[in-house]
Amino acid sequence: MLILGIESSCDETAGAICSDGEIISNVVLSQIIHKQFGGVIPEIASREHDSQITTIIHKALEKANISLSDIQAIAVTFGAGLMGALLVGLNFAKGLSIALKIPYIGVNHLEGHLYASFISNPKMQYPYLCLLVTGGHTQIWEVQYPGKYILHSTTVDDAAGEAFDKGACILGLTYPGGPEIEKMAQNGDPEKYNFPIPKVKSNPLNFSFSGLKTALLYKIRGMSENDIEDNKCNIAASYQEAIIKSLLQRLTQVISITGIKQISIVGGVAANKRFRKLSEKLKDDLITEIYFPTSEYCTDNAAMIAIAGYEKLKKGIYSPLSLKANPNLPLNDGAIE
Repeated sequence: MLILGIESSCDETAGAICSDGEIISNVVLSQIIHKQFGGVIPEIASREHDSQITTIIHKALEKANISLSDIQAIAVTFGAGLMGALLVGLNFAKGLSIALKIPYIGVNHLEGHLYASFISNPKMQYPYLCLLVTGGHTQIWEVQYPGKYILHSTTVDDAAGEAFDKGACILGLTYPGGPEIEKMAQNGDPEKYNFPIPKVKSNPLNFSFSGLKTALLYKIRGMSENDIEDNKCNIAASYQEAIIKSLLQRLTQVISITGIKQISIVGGVAANKRFRKLSEKLKDDLITEIYFPTSEYCTDNAAMIAIAGYEKLKKGIYSPLSLKANPNLPLNDGAIE
């Protein structure tokens, strides 16, 4: 089965082709226009999607060496995300579904991330734990089988990706913050400054990053401009280290509680090289299998949507034309059953 995947939930316009569970093309256009604003502007994002989506889909078809008439089904993100951005992709998919007389399926964006590791690591098996780390979500899910997900941990305030963005802003770096902090941290000492790893009293498994961001702000305010410039690499490295250690500490706790030894780490933050290095040490210490997607499947992409859609379509699950975009869609809504 040839499936066209479409992703437009935030600031990446993406198209991919899946052939019987194998990704044969994946095209992503990141909207760099938002860099000047220090964050994503929803109205601009939807306009950019609208102007680029046709080109991106045609590029995905060309890379797969197929034509639009070869497509047998469409998988598209319908939530969670920015309403205007979601509507562009969803309406595009509906239009193609009608024109080509083929089924389409709405996919939960977060569910797509859960499947991202399968693209690079098809030997992964159920059950597994998935540490989902993006700009808007930081969660640990137990994936028992397609459609059966148990949430063990979530953030009570900022997500890890958001903590990177806000930290970069405090340090005077550009958006998106994660890659900028990672780049600066390469020449820094991660042990130079002792940033706190926040704990949540109500649920020790949950994450919290707002206090860490505040600690960085106070640290900067207490330093002279010369000290900041001389130590910016060290500050970035120490701040990054605190975020990563917080993620791995909670993951270690959930591994201990569940006894599950297969781990998938996905989302934009999963592309961080320091994160991957420390995860390898965790893998050796706990005798676990830890799987990361390749970098192109960490950030938002249509390949993960196509794979999740493929699993649904195999079960004969389709979406009606009445399906609505849902910017606050929780993971278990629209999950594979």
